[in-house]
Amino acid sequence: MSLKTILFTCIIFCILSLKPQESDKTCIVYLSRTNNTKAVAEMIQQEVGGDLIPVELQNPYPADYKAIVKQVSEENESGFLPPFKIKLELAKYNTIFLGFPTWGMQLPPPVKSFLNDYNLTGKTVIPFNTHSGYGLGSSLRTIGKLCPNSTILEVFSIKGGIERDGVYLYIKEDRVVEVKSEVKNWLQKIGMLR
Repeated sequence: MSLKTILFTCIIFCILSLKPQESDKTCIVYLSRTNNTKAVAEMIQQEVGGDLIPVELQNPYPADYKAIVKQVSEENESGFLPPFKIKLELAKYNTIFLGFPTWGMQLPPPVKSFLNDYNLTGKTVIPFNTHSGYGLGSSLRTIGKLCPNSTILEVFSIKGGIERDGVYLYIKEDRVVEVKSEVKNWLQKIGMLR
């Protein structure tokens, strides 16, 4: 092979490497009240890249734990879906990591609102969750119902804080190393590690 051919091949390879690929169109949408889900979202971003998008509501929930529990219970009973602060531009993404805590053994109303408002048809949805020790509840069934035409990959679920007991950010200090390892193993298992 001539030097000219080798140089041309190298230039083409470099150009193609710089061009965004379909698989690079990833976002990490998350709802986090006590920052445990946010901590996992940031760990995912460190491993796979993509854009971090926090779910922000027009009318934020109250800071008081008992008040939010009451409000969320009423929203779940009535089917109210809280509106977002801004409209998200999701058309450019084909892989959406979806992070949420378990609230009342259900998918939180803001996440239901997100899945109701945005058409994720044809997209890959990858759920991740933090909980207070009781698991996912009915969250995955709800995601399946609200994303009937999406590919939903295996969920990552881990214990976070217990706000009721005053334990907020649980994923900190030594626990960060442990959770990072678990996140990396999960991403490798589902074929998302870059």
